[in-house]
Amino acid sequence: MTGTAAIAAHPSRTALFTAVAADRAGPEAGRLLRLARAEDPAVRRTALDLLDSLSGGEPWPEAAAAALYGLADPAAAVRLVAAPLLVRAGRPDLALGALDGSAGLPIAPEVRTALARALRGSVAARRTDPQPSVRFLALLETLRRAPEEEWPPLDAALSADVREAAPDLPDLGTLWGSVLRRLGRERHAYVLVERLLADPGTRDVGADLAQAACHAWRAAPVELVPSLARHGAEPLSPAFSRALTTASLSETARRRHGALLSARGFPPRVKFCRGERKSYTAESAAEALAALPVGVGRLSAAPEIFGALLDAGPLSFRQAAQLYNLTFRWPGRTQAACAPLWLRHAGPSAVSRLLGIMTPLLDDYICGEEYLAALAVMGDAARPALPSVTALIDRRTRIPVNDSTQDAEMARDEALLAAALATRHALTYAPDAPGRPSTPGTTRPSGPAPR
Repeated sequence: MTGTAAIAAHPSRTALFTAVAADRAGPEAGRLLRLARAEDPAVRRTALDLLDSLSGGEPWPEAAAAALYGLADPAAAVRLVAAPLLVRAGRPDLALGALDGSAGLPIAPEVRTALARALRGSVAARRTDPQPSVRFLALLETLRRAPEEEWPPLDAALSADVREAAPDLPDLGTLWGSVLRRLGRERHAYVLVERLLADPGTRDVGADLAQAACHAWRAAPVELVPSLARHGAEPLSPAFSRALTTASLSETARRRHGALLSARGFPPRVKFCRGERKSYTAESAAEALAALPVGVGRLSAAPEIFGALLDAGPLSFRQAAQLYNLTFRWPGRTQAACAPLWLRHAGPSAVSRLLGIMTPLLDDYICGEEYLAALAVMGDAARPALPSVTALIDRRTRIPVNDSTQDAEMARDEALLAAALATRHALTYAPDAPGRPSTPGTTRPSGPAPR
């Protein structure tokens, strides 16, 4: 049980999950429940971990009984796995009973903390618990759901417990930041970070909260870098290093506080430069398109190929059909790159349709940058999209992104913000770039649109 069944996607794990999902009273489930009381603590831990994964948040009395038994296991690693299983197997009442002592089991402090974490909103009833970490989690869950008029006393109670609770909650600052983000309390988060950083006993909590704030709000890095640089003792603790690493992802923070960041070992970032792209003549571009079907859906060199053809004269009907498919068939980078080309081909009558498909995707974290760059290329014709671009810039919170880490998600938001700022400048102030029509939306169409 300490082997292949614990390895993600291993066939034996898949077979186990399939068998237990089909019959929780079957032999595989029974064997797993028996292994939760094996002599080897590593086996017990793995068995409980598998039961936790298999519970799926649905009531499972037998798994809950195994978890309750495991709360008093002599091995700490087993106890810490048993705590969340008890809740996820459908017995939060037993978890609350373990916290108030009515379960009749000796519960170690770290297990009480694990139970409080697993209970989430249900732990709010433990606001007067004698253990600081449990009490803090209870207060935090209460704050999450409290009306605004109840925030001040809850803020005070949380601040009073933070120093004692922090040793049992290494991610306390991150948890606190998550709740403040949900409540939209940006300014309070900045004030709280400053207060925590000023106290040597809570500085690392303050640094973690600062990192969480940077992940949540665009203005946070600019607001918090001076405090982080001022209070971070050398050598920087891991919490301060993480917070400054995250804050340095902000281009605005690097521009305003570059000296502070450099002094702390975070020099200016080197910008990535794309390699040269292949150039085409009208002849080579025509040959490239001739080898592709009319219904082509992706073409990374579309700007160079169709740009060369449009510079030389009108597109043929087949070429126009290919460009039409690239522009209107699927959303994505190719569509963004081809939109200005279609505008050059079809003229002002295409503007409304193009902006209609482009503006809803400006905040797309996969291809939003390309759409913003395309609007800049379109010049005056894209001015009706300025409100959408400005709305993207004026957001205080980060754009929702799904990436591998929160830092990576923040970096994507920063890239979108930089692209939006560049596009707004191009549409509002900058002269038309050389090498393209001065007003793309008013050029004469180069050829007929395919029907």
